[in-house]
Amino acid sequence: MGRPSARRIEAAIAAINAAAERRLPVICPLCERPIPPQAKSSRHHLVPRLKGGTHLGTVRLHQICHNAIHARFTEAELARHLADIATLRTDPELAAFIAWVKHKPAAFHAPTRLTRERKAAREDRR
Repeated sequence: MGRPSARRIEAAIAAINAAAERRLPVICPLCERPIPPQAKSSRHHLVPRLKGGTHLGTVRLHQICHNAIHARFTEAELARHLADIATLRTDPELAAFIAWVKHKPAAFHAPTRLTRERKAAREDRR
């Protein structure tokens, strides 16, 4: 019997992860609210994939929490200084966001936008 394809392995891993998430209440490590099955959520690479973090670990976050991270920091900043949840939580802007979202319902989602100042600052850094 031959080796399974990469696609089959990925599908099996995804099925195992999905089954595990159905059994356990998933908690967002950033805001510490539960992530119900109907909530928008995604996996955050602790070290961005573009900076070598493809196989270095991910965490499940509410989509709004994930968007808040990427609206505030560049991939380089995340890779250099913010490669773990504890460090992300210490950032003053993100701490203010966490304090705000912590009191929202578990499935709450709203669009996250960059301010004009942040957009300009991000473009200046590039």
